[in-house]
Amino acid sequence: MTKETSQDLSQGLKNRHVTMLSIAGVIGAGLFVGSGHAIASAGPAVLLSYLAAGTLVVLVMRMLSEMAVAQPDSGSFSTYADRSIGKWAGFTIGWMYWWFWVLVIPFEANAAAAIMNSWVPDVPIWVFAFVVTAVLTITNLFSVKNYGEFEFWFSTIKVVSIIAFIFIGLAAIFGFSSNPHVSGVSNLYAHGGFLPNGWGAVLGALLATMFSFMGSEIVTIAATESKDPEKQITKATNSVIWRIALFYLLSIFIVVSLVPWNDPMLAKMGSYQAVLQLLNIPYAKLIVDIIVLTAVTSCLNSALYTASRMVFSLSKRGDAPQILQTLNKSRTPAYAVLLSTAVAFLCTFANYAAPAAVFNFLLDSSGAIALLVYLVIAVSQLRMRKQLIQSGTAIRMQMWLYPYLTWAVIVFIAVALTVMFFDPKHTHEITSTGILAILVIISGVIVSKRRKNIE
Repeated sequence: MTKETSQDLSQGLKNRHVTMLSIAGVIGAGLFVGSGHAIASAGPAVLLSYLAAGTLVVLVMRMLSEMAVAQPDSGSFSTYADRSIGKWAGFTIGWMYWWFWVLVIPFEANAAAAIMNSWVPDVPIWVFAFVVTAVLTITNLFSVKNYGEFEFWFSTIKVVSIIAFIFIGLAAIFGFSSNPHVSGVSNLYAHGGFLPNGWGAVLGALLATMFSFMGSEIVTIAATESKDPEKQITKATNSVIWRIALFYLLSIFIVVSLVPWNDPMLAKMGSYQAVLQLLNIPYAKLIVDIIVLTAVTSCLNSALYTASRMVFSLSKRGDAPQILQTLNKSRTPAYAVLLSTAVAFLCTFANYAAPAAVFNFLLDSSGAIALLVYLVIAVSQLRMRKQLIQSGTAIRMQMWLYPYLTWAVIVFIAVALTVMFFDPKHTHEITSTGILAILVIISGVIVSKRRKNIE
């Protein structure tokens, strides 16, 4: 293997790869299955949770794109936090983001394995999880083009599936379905009203919806390995509004319109399967299983890619071991990929061997990382705009109504985290993430002081 600079990362991602990645690359089981739990918790008003989360993502993507178009970097927001807030900030958010995606790998691998185990019960779940992770690790090691090709086809399947679901769902709402008892939108208000569990449940569902949206920022990382980063980032940012409106808001609207929010089917089998079974669609479970298997495999693939690129960027900045910036002949950060996979396997082992409380803490520690990442992006953009102007760098994509909307995002996230902290259902997640953040910040300060002493 040869040691090269970050500019020497392969530019093997084609335009169609990045385009499809930006459209549906991050849609995982959260939309197809996890949304059922959010609906069961907040009722039809979960639409407000998705609307708030979607609006937040649109604004954050605009801020991030302003910085990424001006200075494309594989470290994305972690690098911008380093430059605009301080070394400790880039170190902290970079490692926490890496941790989030490393935990996603075993989580999605187990989800995929559970589906395959239901088809072939004789093969243990852990064997399927190991095989899926190993295969995607190998493909990621060879070339970034492999990652792009996998994601292109995975995303295509997801997009076609969602559009088909929307078509079937809208037809049912207007009375065209095989179940004559299912039509209209009366379920939006018929079972305790639109807001059956109050505003607290709506805010509480925000964490689940944020988990579904997490990953929209991956395109700013992946675009650095394409031939035209600025064009790809701009296209992805401009399309984020209709993607969220079509894939998330319209999908969830169809679900809460056709299925009563308090129907046990939602939490038990997920939103998409609940709708298809209600409409008497043949082989509903098998269809959804195939879609979810594709989605979780895609999410696992993206998690491995993103974690490896983030830790690679940390290494380039001196915030991770130097060996992690080593590239192989395909100009892929092989050791960064292997480290991310190894830690993911250790987390999987902890799931089986360690006490349940240990693995639950690991999962909970990633609970609010999405909101922290978005908070750091907002603060970075607030400060980096001034730096870009002072340096004379052209700002070709600007955040709307700067600095007012940026400050609105900062205040919203701070309030949301505070309210969740005092909500018994989410206190443990916020506390676990907070403990992780403190530990990483302390590590960052120590590393920074050692570097200064050496220099």
